[in-house]
Amino acid sequence: MASALAGQHALVSGGGRGIGRAIAAALHLAGAKVSIIGRNGEVLQQVLRAGEADDAAAVDVTDEAAMAAALGKLSADRPFDIVVANAGAVETAPFRKSDAAFFRRMLEVNLIGTVNSFRPALPAMVERGSGRLIAIASTAGHRGYPYVSAYVAAKHAVVGLVRSLALETARSGVTVNAVCPGYTDTDMVAGSVAAITGKTGATQAEALAQLVRDNPQGRLIAPEEVAATVLHLCQPESRGITGQSLLINGGEF
Repeated sequence: MASALAGQHALVSGGGRGIGRAIAAALHLAGAKVSIIGRNGEVLQQVLRAGEADDAAAVDVTDEAAMAAALGKLSADRPFDIVVANAGAVETAPFRKSDAAFFRRMLEVNLIGTVNSFRPALPAMVERGSGRLIAIASTAGHRGYPYVSAYVAAKHAVVGLVRSLALETARSGVTVNAVCPGYTDTDMVAGSVAAITGKTGATQAEALAQLVRDNPQGRLIAPEEVAATVLHLCQPESRGITGQSLLINGGEF
């Protein structure tokens, strides 16, 4: 498998921790040159020092101009063959307290961040006749959850973007897919657990049980499981998989 990605250049947004870091490490181990981006430069440097990526840039994925500049610099020597738009965020609130600004924040990070990751890399992929665009969405891109309507709407938008862009690029050699994890063992979920305990007085174990109750396997997904799916989509043998939204959620539904 290592030889399959040798010589390829991968970009992972939100590559400093959690799912993004696991993806970066898996791609690096498979032989790809890996560039990571995120807002916290020191966190990114920790990944570089651990040998799990090769280059990094601190940039906000919602800033279109800054993203174009950063990605241009990172890909100056080798255009991106793989782009994994992983950066995302979630805020919780009942709909009646979720104003337009609240929705815009979720759309900016989760949807526009994906757009800003894909657009600079796509022309060179089309010119070469090959490439992989992969969005890390969520089970929330397929179903609703209470108190996260803005996040759910944004992740549905990401899945819609993937399906539409896959049709535009179907004959170009570029594939476009989404990977949709359920609740995953990351800092983001740890924050959700803390929010539940803080608001309800539940114990940490009770809060975690509340999050995984819809997962028939009764557990959090491991970041490495998401990374393995991304790695599969990057293989030459996966060129027929495009426009798909792959659920990793223990059989939820």
